[in-house]
Amino acid sequence: MSELNRARLAQLLREAEGYLELGLAEHALATLRRVEHAGTFRGQVNYLRGEALRSLERYEEAVEPLETAAELSPSNVHVSLALGWCLKRVGRLGRAIEILELALQTEAGDDERALVTYNLACYLSLAGQKDRALAQLAKAFALNDRYKMLAHSEADFDPIRSDPEFQSLASIIV
Repeated sequence: MSELNRARLAQLLREAEGYLELGLAEHALATLRRVEHAGTFRGQVNYLRGEALRSLERYEEAVEPLETAAELSPSNVHVSLALGWCLKRVGRLGRAIEILELALQTEAGDDERALVTYNLACYLSLAGQKDRALAQLAKAFALNDRYKMLAHSEADFDPIRSDPEFQSLASIIV
């Protein structure tokens, strides 16, 4: 890829990212359609395409580009989270759990690890895997206790909310 093409591609990717930040997912998709040869940026192009589709709540369509991005960038936690989000919403909860478990095996900072762990706890709760959900939730709280506040209103924990272990774990000490 020539230096001119690389610069043009980088410009298009920045433009698409900007549109996503502004909540203009359709514009981001239009920008990404102008990418002819992504080359080594194929993972990023697919991630941005998936994120745009996810923003538009077109979860089923978002899965394919996000899976491609995950294959090309297996250590990108943001890709894993986006893919898990979409898989959950299209009824592929088991696959969403697998994706987040793989994400926990990558090098990530504490904030990213806490977010992945919390989301994994959510998905495990929905899957009826109470013990695993509680174990992951405890890990998320240990990494970042702000998740205790979120857990109280998180609908994904409804299946285990009345469980004494959940109540004990999620209790807030004032």
